[in-house]
Amino acid sequence: MNKNKLWKLVFWLGPFFLAAGLTVGLISEKWGIIPLLLTIIGFVICSLWVIVQSQQSKWWQKRSTQSGTNALVATLSVLVILGLINFLGIRYHFRLDLTDTQLFTLAPQSRELVSNLPQTMKVWLFSKEQNSQDQELLDNYHRQSNQFKFEYVDPQLRPGLAERFGVKDYGEVYLEFQTKRQLVQVISENERLSEVKLTNRLQQITSSKTAKVYFLQGHGEHPLSATKGAISQAIQGLTDKNFTTSALNLAQQPQVPDDADVLVVAGPQRELLTGEVTALQNYLNRGGNLLLMIDPNTNPKIDTILKDWGVRLDNRLAIDISGQSLQLGPAAILVTEYGQHPITKDFANNISVYPLARSLEIDPVPGIESMALLKTKPYPSSWAESDQKSEKLEFNEGKDLKGPLTLGVALTKKLLNPNSPIPNPTNSPIPNPTNSPIPNPTNSPIPNPTTSPTPNPTNSPIPNPTTSSTPIPTTSPTPIPITSPIPTPTTSQNIAKESRLVVFGNSSFAVDGLFEQQLNGDVFLNSVSWLSQQDQQLLSIRPKEPKNRRIVISTLQANLLTISAVLLLPLIGLVTGFIIWCKRR
Repeated sequence: MNKNKLWKLVFWLGPFFLAAGLTVGLISEKWGIIPLLLTIIGFVICSLWVIVQSQQSKWWQKRSTQSGTNALVATLSVLVILGLINFLGIRYHFRLDLTDTQLFTLAPQSRELVSNLPQTMKVWLFSKEQNSQDQELLDNYHRQSNQFKFEYVDPQLRPGLAERFGVKDYGEVYLEFQTKRQLVQVISENERLSEVKLTNRLQQITSSKTAKVYFLQGHGEHPLSATKGAISQAIQGLTDKNFTTSALNLAQQPQVPDDADVLVVAGPQRELLTGEVTALQNYLNRGGNLLLMIDPNTNPKIDTILKDWGVRLDNRLAIDISGQSLQLGPAAILVTEYGQHPITKDFANNISVYPLARSLEIDPVPGIESMALLKTKPYPSSWAESDQKSEKLEFNEGKDLKGPLTLGVALTKKLLNPNSPIPNPTNSPIPNPTNSPIPNPTNSPIPNPTTSPTPNPTNSPIPNPTTSSTPIPTTSPTPIPITSPIPTPTTSQNIAKESRLVVFGNSSFAVDGLFEQQLNGDVFLNSVSWLSQQDQQLLSIRPKEPKNRRIVISTLQANLLTISAVLLLPLIGLVTGFIIWCKRR
């Protein structure tokens, strides 16, 4: 056997040892002596073979070798680039949703809710089949937080678990959080898992309190049950967010109930009685939260309430001519500018619609913080029209008000504890007055035994000099202040709560039909959530249901489309090609 044949046999040992070493090391994930030795021996043999062959045939100088090397380098470069792209794709997750309603992207409210889950939340899907659309939605939730988990369960294979949840049929979806369990919906072939329902149930099951919302009735306000001009969809939206709703007639009871977290006055057409206005004022003064939705050309006689908060209702009609390109009337206001307030902070440049609205004017009032929520476009796109009977709406200098106009405002007022005495606002040393009820026989200043605002454990605000074991000096170089046992207004003990008020110059944006348009429902629900003063209520854009874009056609139309696609279009192509061929001939 000559040397060349022997060297070829030895060469085949190189790839063998190299493959064996890599295989053992990668599979066992332990790079011990044996896999390292095999890999090194194989690599050395292969390297020696390459060197010997290059010396004998000088193959590196051949054109074919150069072409092959270029192809090999290009191939390796492409593989490295693909590997880096996959590595970056795994490390930095990015998804681009090009659908009109962002169908495959969670709404901001869903993302915020899942990201702030305090403990593990699990979704149980009692179904034999695992739908890819449902899994994609649940995976989107899981990407926001590892606290969100889900599992498919066959009720027949795990009857004990199905009995614990009370499963009655296939397709039932349940939420489990701590010791709470709640049915989300029943999925089927025609109804897939809904982000709207899942997010609403998530918010309900994680909420520790159910807020009570009252709707004032008796003055032509929008009805609560489904009928013309009702706000039943808004009521259902509040119910889905774990609110309890009820009607309130102040003519039948003298004051707003104590359990009212929010009171909504939605589009009154007639004026309120004096006693009702007083009841609303008292409700705000004791820490209540009020939502006023006042339409133009109405006067509910609540100016005394609004004046205390620095709000004035403009009697002119808001006009917006920018919506005419969308076939909307000039009195239908399209709002795309929102204030940086918790109610509207996530709205960006999205649209909300307000037909027949009036503007609001805000005056600064000490102790009240205000922020505009809704702004119209600047003049000449919008203005407040004083002559509403004119056939041609145009701006009149001196009578009309130029835009931008404020259509909604949120206000906050800090309230002191009504049961506490008036504290010392400056916390400065105050000598003991002569009419003080504290006995001072020597008329000398009484030293303060402590500077802490905490009352004396004996329930006496000031230590009694006749019973105290500590002798009281009869002289003092300077008067020593008597510190009030009630904290100063800057302490949290003295500030009991705050009162909140939201005013809109329109109420029809929340009626059935318009409630689901654009961000109208979000404006209403976020306002009520903010007014309820519940920190766990998330204020953001709610998830949207996918739009039904299927085309409904008749049998005749379907047959015409089939004939056009199968016969007519190919025939047109053939005839066109034949004509071109004939001309070229």
